[in-house]
Amino acid sequence: METGTVYLVGAGPGDVGLMTIRGRECLEKADVVLYDRLVNPLILSSAKAGAETIYCGKLPDRHHLRQEAIQELMVQKAKENKTVVRLKGGDPGMFGRSGEEAAALVEHGITYEVIPGITSGIAAPLYAGVPVTHRDYSGSFAAVTAHSKSTTGEPEVDWGAFAKIDTISFYMGVKNLPHIVEKLIDHGKPETTSVLIVEWVQLQGRKRCPAPWLRS
Repeated sequence: METGTVYLVGAGPGDVGLMTIRGRECLEKADVVLYDRLVNPLILSSAKAGAETIYCGKLPDRHHLRQEAIQELMVQKAKENKTVVRLKGGDPGMFGRSGEEAAALVEHGITYEVIPGITSGIAAPLYAGVPVTHRDYSGSFAAVTAHSKSTTGEPEVDWGAFAKIDTISFYMGVKNLPHIVEKLIDHGKPETTSVLIVEWVQLQGRKRCPAPWLRS
């Protein structure tokens, strides 16, 4: 029995112009699109006429579809010999559960391809004028999930190791911000360390941003 191909596609950080050409090509030929909450709805306009679009959004306190259900849908639609795009905000491999989804597809013998995207942890600060690396200020960079499956939901990481990193991008960290700050300071990060907090940024338009470290 023939099966369709599943494309795990990164939609980028918001601006429709920041989605890759390859990602858009996959979207244009998809029969089914399973898209996340953080995907700019305007990107869906690139889907072909008649394509089935299925919302798979997740909030911290409720999921429209559980992860297991999303994976079952991908497998089901592919077994119907349909081309499927699993459309994710940012990059599918950066806290996007693409590893879990790829494993489910392999288990069922479904052909898949991963299409990288621009992740928000790099794009959002860069739009604000802050590159995550700089020869004079930052020679190391780390991306960290700011919540976990623990009972408190607080991140469980090697704080001592991360305190030594020059630039740390915490994803989904607003709720646990006090805990993160406390842990980093406790493990040696100077209290004078500069911090940028970005929430619900709209990466649209290309304005010239001054470099914050050059301000007096």
